[in-house]
Amino acid sequence: MRAAQGAAAARWFRDCYGSDPAGVWHAPGRVNLIGEHTDYNEGYVLPFALAQGVRAAAGRRDDGVLELCSRQAPGAPVRVEVGSPTPGGVPEDAAPADLLRLTPGGVPGWAGYAAGVAWSLREAGHAVGGARVAIDADLPPGAGLSSSAALECAIAVALTGLYQVAIAPSELARLARRAENDFVGVPTGIMDQSASLECTRGHALLLDCRSLATAQVPLDLAAAGAELLVLDTRARHEHAGGSYTSRRRACEQAAALLGVPALRDVTDLAQLDRLPDPVLRRRARHVVADNQRVLEVTGLLRSGNVAEVGPLLTESHRSLRDDFEVSWPQADAAVDAATAAGALGARMMGGGFGGSVIVLVAAGRAARVVAAVGAEYDRRNWPAPALVPAAAEAGAYLMT
Repeated sequence: MRAAQGAAAARWFRDCYGSDPAGVWHAPGRVNLIGEHTDYNEGYVLPFALAQGVRAAAGRRDDGVLELCSRQAPGAPVRVEVGSPTPGGVPEDAAPADLLRLTPGGVPGWAGYAAGVAWSLREAGHAVGGARVAIDADLPPGAGLSSSAALECAIAVALTGLYQVAIAPSELARLARRAENDFVGVPTGIMDQSASLECTRGHALLLDCRSLATAQVPLDLAAAGAELLVLDTRARHEHAGGSYTSRRRACEQAAALLGVPALRDVTDLAQLDRLPDPVLRRRARHVVADNQRVLEVTGLLRSGNVAEVGPLLTESHRSLRDDFEVSWPQADAAVDAATAAGALGARMMGGGFGGSVIVLVAAGRAARVVAAVGAEYDRRNWPAPALVPAAAEAGAYLMT
């Protein structure tokens, strides 16, 4: 499968540019097992990398231009002036009118995430320059599986690979996040980029979003007689909406009122009684409780008690639905139908307002649970949810 995907990406590069790429790099999407909206509150998260992701076939250009094409976004390649590794760039008399400038907010659409990585690397003093990049992906966009971070990380490993720039994965994750935060303008945390770059096969990644310390947590569900399903509800997810930003601001406001640097520093739910606004109390209660659930789930996985993870997933969903208020009708229906059909637990995943649901089932029960969710969707005249294969795979790597 990997060889075929790498070869397909290389062919796509030839279709775009008429030559062979120097290499093909892959960065995966991720599933977050538990810990939602805790990352930007400097808390804990527990993601794992998927087999599915974004592939960047790439070759160097010596004229300081980053040229981008995507199989998933047909059209003429996007061309951005990034500059050469040494001082200089595209001579003004040689720059065509349609050449975009590498400035925050200056590259629209999906290409902004890619160009932002080049900007972030150069802002940090790393000598990367122009390149031709052809993007291919098998992550459904808007499904809450971190397609944007996978794109950023694929570009990051491609550019650093092309220019032989050695950067530790944790630092590269920080730079990729900066591309999303400061270049594109989306205020996400660092979980997605860390998962895409630092996960190992067969493990979830326990990430402390304050210190950025990580630990690999065994995630051998098959050995425990369990299976994790990811159901794309087909309700499209969009991070850049104002609702996500408002939740983040509410968390910051709650922390300020409580006199702590971040909600990560609240360990006793009783402390939240000091918040006068009931909405702020609910928002903070979710973050504090989900942080605790991440640590509980980590302990259960390390001890092999996988079945006991299920109720914590469902608790997290109710918290996201009722306290953080970021769930959506298709997610709630999927969770209710799955648990009624015997799932060990289920919850919405991602920032909210669309995307995917994860469902933990005992071995041999997956078909029954998926059928129950499908029947509920059919009853409501919704498109059937799509089943996305979910296995804990490795982070970004050079394919060919």
